[in-house]
Amino acid sequence: MKKAFKAIVTNILGWQVHRLVRNHPVSIVAVTGSIGKTSTKRAIAKLLATDVRVCYQEGNYNDIVSVPLVFFNKSIPSLFNPLAWLGTILSNEKQIYGEYPYDAVVLELGTDAPGQIQKFAKYLSVDLLVITAITPEHMEFFVDLDAVAREELVAQTFSKAVLINKDLCAQKYISEVSKKCFTYAINEPADYRTTINSFKDNQYDISITIANGQNLSARYEGVADVELYSVCAATAVAHQLGTPVAKIVEGIGQLQAFNGRMKRLRGINQSLIIDDTYNASPVAVKAALDALYKSDRTQRIALLGNMNELGDYSEQAHIEVGEYCDPNKLDVVITLGPDANLYLAEAAEKRGCKVKRFNSPYEAGEFIKKTIKPGSVILAKGSQNGVYAEEAIKYFLADPKDEKQLVRQTPDWLSKKSKQFHRDGDK
Repeated sequence: MKKAFKAIVTNILGWQVHRLVRNHPVSIVAVTGSIGKTSTKRAIAKLLATDVRVCYQEGNYNDIVSVPLVFFNKSIPSLFNPLAWLGTILSNEKQIYGEYPYDAVVLELGTDAPGQIQKFAKYLSVDLLVITAITPEHMEFFVDLDAVAREELVAQTFSKAVLINKDLCAQKYISEVSKKCFTYAINEPADYRTTINSFKDNQYDISITIANGQNLSARYEGVADVELYSVCAATAVAHQLGTPVAKIVEGIGQLQAFNGRMKRLRGINQSLIIDDTYNASPVAVKAALDALYKSDRTQRIALLGNMNELGDYSEQAHIEVGEYCDPNKLDVVITLGPDANLYLAEAAEKRGCKVKRFNSPYEAGEFIKKTIKPGSVILAKGSQNGVYAEEAIKYFLADPKDEKQLVRQTPDWLSKKSKQFHRDGDK
């Protein structure tokens, strides 16, 4: 019944999107890729908003049902509430024939298994597709990286042009792009390339070469080079859609990290917390560790949770991350979750790292709270189910009010976490 109702709703919403776009000229940008989708989507929306009216969703509206709702700036009702869905559909109908208040729509397209991206073709025609990375993801459903690439690249079939990350997508995959193609990068030569001129006190001075050979200079507040991929992609999209360079530069200076994605928070004892707890994959964890290694603070702590949904690749992936842990740059590595505790922890210990293993984020948080020295920096990174490293952060926040900046803090999520770890009482 649920599957049938979802199919009906999807068909209706897709039909509405088709008619909306037919009646109202609007630029459509879609973001897909293995990592960095939400941060890139948000950065694109923010830069475009310096010049035009933009519609996008802050959260993860990235599946076949939720994406159409972004066009109408609507929240997704419960599938078990037909009346709420009826109200949403009727409201959408009014929007289709009324004045549309947006010039551009920025979307995120997600996938957990082969064939899911293709479903968006039912109702989407994208002006510019952004592919952030082709790296291991959901490997319990994809047999290898080529299968991941096929899934991500299928989005080009309903897109007019493609912008692809040249650093994080192998050349053999880039060569499979058949549509008009632009590249962006930090390390490799590309149509849009970001150069780091200096980094001090969490401030990047950067220059970006854009497709016509022009250079722009900007400042960006961040802690990790990987954040600059979102900046570069957003610059490329804004430039392609006609945003004046001066407004792009202004917009870059106003960009901030999204909750759970390299977010900087104040910790106890004048410490700095790098909250990257939304999700985890090998490439993303290594990038987060690079940010931690750059810090000149006297104590560096890494809380590294399980990387879920990697299937048979999980053991190798956790070993790779463990081997990436540098004993000369880390005072202690805290692991959280079964594969992290087994494979990552053992590999880090072999490298000479001090390692502590935990099965609960609450226990990990208690340990870190007791371990933090004045002026420390703590990285928290991990996947969702069975990890939820954001809960550990609560134990060493300088201001408990900052809990609202952590991911997955609704009552439903908190109840799920508490039951999963059999937590009794408050911290």
